[in-house]
Amino acid sequence: MMIFGKKIGPATLITCTLALACGGALASRAHALTPGVGLASHRAVYELTLAQSAHGNNSSTVSARGRILYDFTGSACEGYKLEFRQVSELDNGEGKVSLSDLRSNTWEDADAKNFHFKSENYMNERLVDQVDGQAVRGAGDIAVALTKPKDAKLSLDRSIVFPTEHVRRIIDAARAGKSILEFPVYDGSEKGEKIYNTLSVIGRAIPPNEKVPTDAAAAQQALAGLVRWPVTVSYFDRGGASGEQTPVYAITFELYENGISRALLLDYNDFAISGELKTLEIKDTKPCP
Repeated sequence: MMIFGKKIGPATLITCTLALACGGALASRAHALTPGVGLASHRAVYELTLAQSAHGNNSSTVSARGRILYDFTGSACEGYKLEFRQVSELDNGEGKVSLSDLRSNTWEDADAKNFHFKSENYMNERLVDQVDGQAVRGAGDIAVALTKPKDAKLSLDRSIVFPTEHVRRIIDAARAGKSILEFPVYDGSEKGEKIYNTLSVIGRAIPPNEKVPTDAAAAQQALAGLVRWPVTVSYFDRGGASGEQTPVYAITFELYENGISRALLLDYNDFAISGELKTLEIKDTKPCP
């Protein structure tokens, strides 16, 4: 996928697998968590604006604006479906305006064994990238079958995780008071061949009565009693040079116990985009039989 001329994953707003879980500094400050909270079906719209990079780098970017639509539905018995779209406009102040439109649809079963993905990427209203395929976790590997951009088959390491499983692992780690996760993730991006190494850093739990949101989350009674955590997920090229690496990009957000996110910051190293939660609809989730 491309956005602002940079290759990134399509709907990797939140994704992981557990290769390492360490740190217990949060355990002594843990707050009571709501029992039985699952991933909530919801439709969220985030408004994107230019923000200062977390690294403090200067950027030629003059303005940026756009929106993210994140429509998540499903349950542990039906699997999880995500419709994602990010439209972004970047102006460099020299008469060059770039319009990026990323569209992605995925489905993942609750056991993280089957993952279907389809995405399209438009730059200035021209289709520049298209991916369609599925991944199946078997006893020895993950078998990927692609139909777009061309027919191809891949064999991936079985330890790699898919997007929804990523969310659940972060929440499980946060509930357990863990602060760091490292593992590879696959979301079907970059012609369906890209795998990222990820580093997730989970901050101190924010209880419901602290830092009360003023965005669309504030009006949701379903969120009023839930704990949330500040999370930063950094994405690295897999197989890159050893030693300290600069992430390809990083995403910072506040994650509720039920998988809803607010206060986004998408950091592309030389500039960053903030995402304010403007509208939020929490949908009924069909209970399992």
